[in-house]
Amino acid sequence: MTIPLACQEQLLPGVDLIQKHALAAALGFDGLELRGRGDLSFARRLPELRRARAAGVAMPTVCVEMDHFIGDFDPERSRDAVANLRSQLSVVAELGGIGVMTPASWGMFSRRLPPFEPPRPPAGDRRLLLDTLGELAEHARAEGVTLFLEPLNRYEDHMVNRLDEAVALCAAVGLPSVRVVADTFHMNIEEDDVHTALRAAAPYLGHVQVSDSNRCQPGAGHLDWPALVRTLLEIDYRGWLALECRLRGEPVRALHQATTVLRHAEPRQVAA
Repeated sequence: MTIPLACQEQLLPGVDLIQKHALAAALGFDGLELRGRGDLSFARRLPELRRARAAGVAMPTVCVEMDHFIGDFDPERSRDAVANLRSQLSVVAELGGIGVMTPASWGMFSRRLPPFEPPRPPAGDRRLLLDTLGELAEHARAEGVTLFLEPLNRYEDHMVNRLDEAVALCAAVGLPSVRVVADTFHMNIEEDDVHTALRAAAPYLGHVQVSDSNRCQPGAGHLDWPALVRTLLEIDYRGWLALECRLRGEPVRALHQATTVLRHAEPRQVAA
């Protein structure tokens, strides 16, 4: 089995999604992961996105790109994040995609930096996340797509850092339309054993984002890509690998390095 590869749209040179997709395909990618900005701007891209879909551009997933998220301390900002995600889920459904991903928060608070204790207790975090994830999971189910919850490392978020924490929230929501994102960069920081964490999360694992240990493209750091891909194949992972990283070196060459490393990480098929 070959796991399909996606490249986030902003990493590719090109004047539009059709041109970006053509380059991505030439480099060995199978599709594009889109970026979903706030202010409901993603829905305003629908004419562009419809043209791309008509031209055969595969756009399976959307990675949210906002400055506030569902776990925000400010109730109005949390509600705005929910409204944007509802809109993005509807758009990706129209495009024939599979879902939209979000962290609990990003850059809002870290227990590893002063003042160390957030203004809302863990029980309040959990209530808010279950309420917002439940609403979004219902909307995703109605649209026939999935909401993906992404754990971030301890310096970027204080609420959901590991796969098991995200799995526990998904299990509490109890709907198959909310699943977990595994990001190799964050896992390299937070998980005691990446492979054990992936195996434990397997029933809830819906999407995987890839970058190396230094947040650059696969092959620029020290992660063991053959071992990671082997684990995903062993757990029968059926989703995508989406490249979310910084590019070290000339962009096209760096992207080619990424696909080469990931494709070579797959076990070779032996002819009968």
